[in-house]
Amino acid sequence: MAGRRTLLGISVLVAFGSATPAEAQVERNTSKITLAEAIQRANQVQPSVVQAFGTVRNAQARLRSSAGAFLPSLTMGGNFSNSYSATPSRIDPVTQQVINSSTNSSIGTSLSSNVDLFTGFRRGSERRAAGANRAAAEASLDNARFTQQLTTTNAFFDVLAAEQLLIVREAAVRRADEQLKVSIALLHAGRGIRPDSLRSLVNLGNAQLALLTAQTDLAVAEANLGRLVGAEGPIGAVDDSTLYGVLANVDAAAIRMEALAQAPSVRAAESQASASQASVKAAKAAYFPTLNLGASISFSGSKSSDFTFFQQRQLSLGFNWPLFNRFQREQTITAAAVNAEVADANAAEARRSVVSDVTADLAALEAARLRIGITQTSVVAAQEDLRVRQERYRLGASTIVDVLTSQEALDQAEVDAVNARFDYVRARAALSALLGRPL
Repeated sequence: MAGRRTLLGISVLVAFGSATPAEAQVERNTSKITLAEAIQRANQVQPSVVQAFGTVRNAQARLRSSAGAFLPSLTMGGNFSNSYSATPSRIDPVTQQVINSSTNSSIGTSLSSNVDLFTGFRRGSERRAAGANRAAAEASLDNARFTQQLTTTNAFFDVLAAEQLLIVREAAVRRADEQLKVSIALLHAGRGIRPDSLRSLVNLGNAQLALLTAQTDLAVAEANLGRLVGAEGPIGAVDDSTLYGVLANVDAAAIRMEALAQAPSVRAAESQASASQASVKAAKAAYFPTLNLGASISFSGSKSSDFTFFQQRQLSLGFNWPLFNRFQREQTITAAAVNAEVADANAAEARRSVVSDVTADLAALEAARLRIGITQTSVVAAQEDLRVRQERYRLGASTIVDVLTSQEALDQAEVDAVNARFDYVRARAALSALLGRPL
C-alpha cells in the first residue's frame, strides 16, 4: 500500500512538474529587427549620437562665421521722428499770427559698411581653429556612432544569446522529463527504486527553474534592445548565420597599426588637440594692432525743409592697439595653452588606450575561437556519454546518479557552446568599433 501511495504521489508530482514549463511560457509577440536596422534606429534616437551631430552643426556654423570675418559688414537703417516744443509767444512774419509752439517731422535713412583690414592674424587663426574644430566634431561624431553601434550590437547579441540559451534550457527540460518517465516506468516494473524517481523529479525541477531564468533573461534583453532603438516595448532580434562567421586569419600587427591611424577615438582626440593649438595662436593675436575701414552714407530731411533730402557721406580709417589691458590677454593665452596641453595628453592617452583595447580584444577573439571548437566537441562527447549512460541505466548496469551527472554535463556543454559563440562575435564587434569598420 505504501508503495502504491508513493507511486501515486510521484505521478501527481510528475503531472504537475510537466505542466509547469507550459504554464510558465510567456506569450511572446514581439516584433523583430535586423542588426543593421537596430544600429540605424539607435543612431537616430540615442542622446550621445544626437548631441555629437549637433556639435558638428555648431562647428560648421562657427567655420562659416570665421570665413565671414574677412567680408565687410553691411548695415541699413532708417528713422522717423515727430517733435513738439513750446516756445515764447511770437508773431509769424508771414501770417501775422501768434505762435506759442512749434512742431517738426523728420525722416532719414542710412547705409554703412565696415571691414577689418588687419586683425593681428586673428581671423586666420580663428578660421584654422574653426576648421580643426569641425574636423574634431566630425571625428567625435564617428566615434559616438561606432561606440553606440557597439552598445547596440551587444544588446542585439544579448537577445540572440538569450533565445539560444532558452532553446538549450527547453531541451534540458525535455531530457529531464523523459528521464523521469523512464525512472517511473522502471519503478512500476519493479526494476527501479524510489530514490531514482525522486532524484529525477528534483532534476526536472532544477531544469524548469533554469528555463524560467532563461525566459526572464530573454524578456530583459528584448526590453533593453527596444529602449536602445527607441521603441516603447520589447524588440526581438532577427537571427542571421552570417553573424557567426569566424575570421580565417587575423594580422594582429596590421590591426594595431590601423587602429592607431584610423580609430575614431584617436582621430577625435588628435583633431581636438589640433583645434586647441590653433586656439592658442588665435589668442596670441591680441598682442597685435588692428586696422579697420568704415564707410557710410545717409539721407535725411524734415518738414521744416519741405522734406528736401540732404546727403551725408563718411569714410573712416581706424587704428587700435591695446598696449596694456590689465593682463587679460595673458589670462586668455594661458587658458588656451592649458586646454592645448590637456588635449595633447588626451590624444596620447587615446592612442595608448586603443593599443591596449586592441590587444585585449585580439586575445579575447582568439580565445573565443578556440573555445568554439572545444565546446562543440564537448557537446558531441556529452551527447554520446548521455546516450550510453541512459542505455546502461535501462539495463540496470548504471545508477541514476551517473545519468543525471551526464545530463548536467550535456546541459553545461550546450550553454558553454552558446557562450563561446557569442564571446567571439562580441570580441569581433569590439574590434570593429575600435577600427571604425566592420571586420
